[in-house]
Amino acid sequence: QVQLVESGGGLVQAGGSLKLNCTASGTMFSIDAMGWHRQAPGKERELVAAIATDGSTKYGDSVKGRFTISRDNAKKTIYLEMNSLRPDDTAVYYCNQYRSSWYHPSALDAWGQGTLVTVSL
Repeated sequence: QVQLVESGGGLVQAGGSLKLNCTASGTMFSIDAMGWHRQAPGKERELVAAIATDGSTKYGDSVKGRFTISRDNAKKTIYLEMNSLRPDDTAVYYCNQYRSSWYHPSALDAWGQGTLVTVSL
């Protein structure tokens, strides 16, 4: 059974930075695309960033140029570097695994428990 554990969330002022980590177990990891989604209060869950096994990446429009996703297969960990944070980035951030080498939405599989990111003015 795949388990995903996120860490690194917290409270930060607007304009600041945070780095989220997600460590996987119960999976080979290197053959899985991985990603981050987020859900703000009263809003639908949305894609933040995804990374394929070949290192190709995809970002949500609202975070392009500010967030960077990366992976370390040896550590079975993905990262989300978040810069220039804004109050509308406030959300619960979820790590996810795709049962595919590519980030097809239909291949979304395991999810972490989520970590809260709060950006204050």
